[in-house]
Amino acid sequence: MPQRHSKNNNDLAFFTYDEKKKLGYGTQKERLGKDSIKPFDACSLCLKPVIDPLSCQKGHVFCKECILECLLAQKKDIQRKLAAHAAQHKQEKEEEEEKLMLQKARDLDAFDQQNHGAVPQYNDKNFNRDKNGFHGANSVKATSYEEEALRTMKAFWLPSATPEAPAKVEAPSTDTICPEGKEKLRMKTLFPIYLTEDTCEQKKSSSLDKSYICPSCKVTLTNTLSLVALSSCGHVFCKKCAEKFMAVDKVCLVCNKPCKERSLVKLEKGGTGFAGHGDHLEATDFKHLGSGSGLGLVRPATKT
Repeated sequence: MPQRHSKNNNDLAFFTYDEKKKLGYGTQKERLGKDSIKPFDACSLCLKPVIDPLSCQKGHVFCKECILECLLAQKKDIQRKLAAHAAQHKQEKEEEEEKLMLQKARDLDAFDQQNHGAVPQYNDKNFNRDKNGFHGANSVKATSYEEEALRTMKAFWLPSATPEAPAKVEAPSTDTICPEGKEKLRMKTLFPIYLTEDTCEQKKSSSLDKSYICPSCKVTLTNTLSLVALSSCGHVFCKKCAEKFMAVDKVCLVCNKPCKERSLVKLEKGGTGFAGHGDHLEATDFKHLGSGSGLGLVRPATKT
């Protein structure tokens, strides 16, 4: 009889280490490539090269058409929510008025029955109850309330009589937000940015994609560099030139327009929602075995 090896041992009630390894048990890691990272000159909404780029005060870059459509859609959604909230408020007010009117009508009816339509009460103990077994005028009021309670009773076991909880519409915020940074964003806070295109003949003939350079040091702009845009004029520089010249001279190196230190806006780059820019460019998945099924269930790995 051949010797049983751990790799061929499949009659156990649990999985061996080799079997778990073949099923992909544990944390799986994969290095993300260039295709998973958003370029610095790509729109944060359509993820395509920017056309008439606009930037917010937090440095998120968008196409002009994309961000205008986004803000317009947000405003329409806000108007819809405001209309729904106003309609709900009006309905609640009408229901409250209707309840007050019904309550007044019940009180008047009860008062009228007590004074005119009540069953006479007798002092004799043998005649102190009517045919229904209730006391005089109070009997009319009690029976009417009981009938209404039976009529409006909600039976949770019957689909037709199941009580419904009305969905309340909360008062929406009237501020539009940045789709990337989730902070308040207005159209007047956006400013256009201007990237300096590299006009070198060799690079232009060898590459179909546009490449941009820093207008000061002529270094090609990539995702590895930190970029700074001037909100006053929109020109984009590398961070070194911005801190070395413009932060000191308070003047743009391209158009000589005065600028302040708060006008220096660091442009965001990288992350697309699947990958982020930084030191941790690695996707991880954790696979664990389902209890009793023998199949692997995949779930996102917890962040460390």
